[in-house]
Order: sequence, then structure tokens, then C-alpha cells
Amino acid sequence: MLTAMKKPVPPEVFKKIQYLRQAIESHNYNYYVLDTPVISDAEFDAMFRDLLALEREYPELLTPDSPTQRVGAPALSAFEAVQHRIPMLSLSNAFDEHAVMEFDRRVREGLEIGTVTYAVEPKLDGAAISLIYKDGVLIQGATRGDGTRGEDVTENIRTVRSIPLKLYGESVPDFLEVRGEIHMLKADFIRLNRKQRERGEKLFMNARNAAAGSLRQLDSKMTAQRPLSFFAYGAAEIKGCPLPESHSETMRLLDRLKIPVCPERDVVEGVKGLLSYYRRMSAAREALPYDMDGVVYKVNDLRQQAVLGFVARAPRFALAHKFPAEEALTEVEEITVQVGRTGTLTPVARLKPVFVGGVTVTNTTLHNEDEVHRKDVRAGDTVRVRRAGDVIPEVAGVVIEKRPAETQVFEMPQTCPVCRSQVVRLENESAARCTGGLYCPAQVKGAVFHFASRRAMDIEGLGEKLISQLIDRQVIESVADLYRLTVEVLSGLERMAEKSAQNLVNAIEKSKKTTLSRFIYALGIRNVGEATAKDLAQHFGNLEALMASDQDGLQMVPEVGPIVAKSLAVFFSETHNREMIRRLRAAGVTWPEGEPEKAQTLPLTGLTFVLTGTLSRMTREQAKEKISAAGGKVSGSVSKKTDYVVAGVDPGRKLEKAKKLGITVLDEMGVLKLLDGSRE
Repeated sequence: MLTAMKKPVPPEVFKKIQYLRQAIESHNYNYYVLDTPVISDAEFDAMFRDLLALEREYPELLTPDSPTQRVGAPALSAFEAVQHRIPMLSLSNAFDEHAVMEFDRRVREGLEIGTVTYAVEPKLDGAAISLIYKDGVLIQGATRGDGTRGEDVTENIRTVRSIPLKLYGESVPDFLEVRGEIHMLKADFIRLNRKQRERGEKLFMNARNAAAGSLRQLDSKMTAQRPLSFFAYGAAEIKGCPLPESHSETMRLLDRLKIPVCPERDVVEGVKGLLSYYRRMSAAREALPYDMDGVVYKVNDLRQQAVLGFVARAPRFALAHKFPAEEALTEVEEITVQVGRTGTLTPVARLKPVFVGGVTVTNTTLHNEDEVHRKDVRAGDTVRVRRAGDVIPEVAGVVIEKRPAETQVFEMPQTCPVCRSQVVRLENESAARCTGGLYCPAQVKGAVFHFASRRAMDIEGLGEKLISQLIDRQVIESVADLYRLTVEVLSGLERMAEKSAQNLVNAIEKSKKTTLSRFIYALGIRNVGEATAKDLAQHFGNLEALMASDQDGLQMVPEVGPIVAKSLAVFFSETHNREMIRRLRAAGVTWPEGEPEKAQTLPLTGLTFVLTGTLSRMTREQAKEKISAAGGKVSGSVSKKTDYVVAGVDPGRKLEKAKKLGITVLDEMGVLKLLDGSRE
């Protein structure tokens, strides 16, 4: 059988292809980045058609970095995960001049110098990405994700015409990782929404959402149709060329490589220069072609950045100075109450739609009953709505002059709006909570997840995703329903083969033999952690005695005070909670009874923790629960009795007090390691 011979490639064809690619990319840069085209659209289209024809005639010369490959690839089923070589950290935020002065003071003290030179630039309102170039060719584009792992969006990135697929010029690095922001220019966003309206499709709320959503399209051909832009804000890693000594030199290097950088960047001296730049950019904000929600300050000298280092998940050498929240007036149509996964009742203001800070706001949380009363928000009121930090919409205040005469003061319901269980608010707590934890449909996912956790009933293989699937498909409605699951039912679920189903059924069966303390803890009673559950089991010896005890009797248990006693008494007074316990016992859940359990000291018993700042891997409430489960206590204030202070991003005065008292300070990874070491 004869095979067709490959057509030899004349040298002049190879040279012409190289010339056309470089010329087209240069014209893309002039058009999309500099906004100064030097040839007509017809001339550009002719060059593009010539390149396309040559690549079709000589397909062996087609490469991924060719401008013809910006049209998009076949749709994906999902994005692959990408482990960032160097974490993509978030920045600490400042909202006033005092915080900027404090930042400058800490930097000067850390460097032991009088005046610091800063690189300054706009903080674009877009989606952060990482671009990796190897030997000058773009090989990967990834989203920020959680900072350590992102999503591979390389095919989508190739469609963004302002991002070069290949670097040209002198001193092209062997390896370059660029960090930057995908965004959408204001004019492009308006045109995009106009097209959406003409097609009868859903309008985008703001340019940021449009850019982020376009970047994460599984079909990159869709991304190619969206007018995305890009500005680099730094380089994470450079190899194989002379290394810059400052951030401003890094930006000039990227600019020489035709990687788009923001033209409004600058270099200033000291805190006066920072605040002057902030005011200048604030005044220019509306006239700029892109959206920004603040400015970023970075110590310019890279060696000084290295000396300052990092705290938690943010660099000490950089700060984001956010613009004031935008405000608008609207009306409160009603105040409703939502029930969260842990039973917390949250009042929510339902608003007449209002456009503020770049988004349309239709509702906003009022947090808790005290907050509603403090601001005196009522249904029918005209309120000032703002986006705090340009992110979270909130009611800033009520316009009393416009209040209708018939408005009524908000009152938190006495029974849960979902399950009608009693609502309680314990002393020293701001949150009102539903007491129907095992019964309330709003709490069932959280209740089942806690019930099955390792330190509770220890049902191996029953994770959060599977629990959601069981509840969403109405296979189970409560924790008691777990004990009637069969292999046949489970194997019909997604990603559940018969062997996995059998393993889970075996694990559920095994969990029936437990201890009284584990069972008490598994019930998820508010304020009853693992240590308290062990104290209760040791004191009472059987469940019936515990359920029959009043608040005075409960306070006879060591470490049980009035708050915990009330939580227990209210929980066991609910008929449906007692019914759920009866169903669990009837299903075969059992433990040795008749004598108290032996006391067992948990690994963090006797240790007191204080939490400050924002944690990235878990909420403060989750951290509190993990520490309590390991036997530790979490206090709201720092004292000589505090053993550890856990500091996240933007810690408050608690951190300063801890340092003065010589208390050990842990970052988030530190407390997680401590908790890992506490596991059985």
C-alpha cells in the first residue's frame, strides 16, 4: 500500500509563517493593549488569511502559539486542577488613611529605615490568573483558586488576544510565571450586554462577573467570543535572564516582552506618596476605561520584600487600599428569616432592586436581632445600601424622614419558620437558634455530617458530597434514616459502585456499637463538644438519666454551666428530638450502660485559645468547633491564662496584646498541625 509523501517545506515558507505570526501578534498588541492600530482591519484580515492558508497547506508547521489558535478548542467536561509552584497570596486590606500609615510604620520598622520606596498600581476588579511561559511560549494559564490550587484554563487564556502566545525580543526568559488580572473594559462590557439583550439572553450583573464567568467556560469557543482583557501585576518566577532588582523593573521587563501592564502604575516615596497616589486614582476612577476597587501598594525593592516576608497568607510588604463603599437608596419590601445549616436564624432585608457598586442588590443580611434593632430597620423603610469594601452589600442606615407611619418593629419569631421547633437565644450570644437540630430540614445536612464524623458515630465513607446526594434525592430525611440504607439503594447513586455501597453499609452497621459519650456528641447539641459529652456520660452513666435531668441537675456535672445546661434541657424537651433518639435506638444503636464511662483526657484539654483575623481554610466558627472537639477552650479575649493566639489575615489588637504578654502566636497552618497532632 502506497502512502502519501509529506510535501517538503521550502525555507521561504517557514520564514514567511514566522514573519506573519510575529507581525499579527504585534498588531494584536497595538490594537488590544495600546489601542493604537497601525494597519486597517482589511490589511490585518488579509495577513491572518495568508497565515491560515499556509498552515493548512503545511499542517506540520502548526503550533499551539500560532495566532490562528485563538479561536478555541473543543469543550471540556471539567477543568483539571493545577498546583501553583508559588502560592497566589491574597492581600491585606486598608479602608482608611490610618491603616495605610500603620502599614508604612510596620514596613519601616521591619526594614529599620526612615523612608520606603513603593511601587503603586490600580487594583483591578477582575479574576486573578497565573501564566507560565517556557522558552518564550505560553504553556499554561490557571485561575487563582484557593491560592495553592487553581484550575487549568489554558485553552480559554489562548483566546484572550491581549495575552501573547509567544514572547519576542531580547532577553526572553527561559521560564517566566506572570501573575495578573483578567478583566473586561467598561465599553466592552456595555457592548456585550447590548448583544445579550438583542439575543434575548440573560444580562451580566457587572464586568467582573462577566470576566470571571467567561474565563471559566468549559467551551473555550464561548470564551473566544467574550471581549476579555488582561493586565499583569507581577512575576512569581523568572529564570534564564538578568533578574530585576525591584517590582518596577519587573513591570518594565514584562512591558518589553509585550505582556500588558497597567499604564497607571507609578513609584512613590513614603506614606505621603501612597496617599497622594490614592487620591489621584480615586479622582480618575470614573474616567478610566476599566473598573477598579482600590489601589495596591508594594515595597519596590525585591530584597526588602524578602526581608519583610509573609504573615499567614498575605505578604507583609504589600497592601490593598480599597475605595469607600458606594451607596444608593432603596426600600425594604419585607424582612424574612433564614435558617442556616447550624440552626442560626438570620434576618434578611428583601429590597427593591437597586444598582450599587457595580451590581444589582435585591437582598442583604441584617445579621441578627440586635443588629436589626440597633439600626432600627423595618419593612417599608427607605434605607441606604452600600457594598462594604465593594464586596458585601449591607444596610448602612435608615432614612427616618421617609418612614411610613404604619411600620412595625421587627421581632424574631419564637418558633423556627422551617420546622416550628422552639427558638432560643442563650445568654451572651447574639444569635437565635432553632432547637430542632436532628429534625429541622434546614439543618439536616449539617446534622448528618456531624453525626457521621469520626469523633461522633465514625461512619467511614459517608462524606459531605454523598450526604448532599442522599438528602437532595430524598433518600434520607434524618440521621435515623441512615440505618435503613441498603446496598441496592446506595449503588444506584452517582459514583457508588456495589463494592463502595457494601463498604458503606458495613460502616453504618459497625457504627451501631458505640459509646454513650460518642452518641451524646453525635446529637449535635449546641455548646456540647466532645469533652462535655464525655463529662455527661461519666456523670450520668445512661441516657435516660441525662434526658430526665433538669438544669440544676445538669449543672452538677463538672464544667457544665448554666449556658450548656440550658442547651441540653431545651434540646431534650423537644418531642421530635426525643422521637429521633427513640428511632436510633430502635434501629440498633447501642452502647454499654449501667455504669459511668471512665474519664478520658483529650489532647488539648486545659489549653485556652483566642482567635483573631480572617482564616482562609476554615471559618472562625469551624476553628472553634475543632479546638473544642479536641478538648480545648476558645476565649474571646487575651489574658495571662491564654495559651495560644491563632492569627489570620488582618489580625486586631488581640495579636498586639498577645505579643506583649509573651503568648505563643500560631498562624492557621500552626493550629491545623496542632489539631492534626491531637487526632487519635
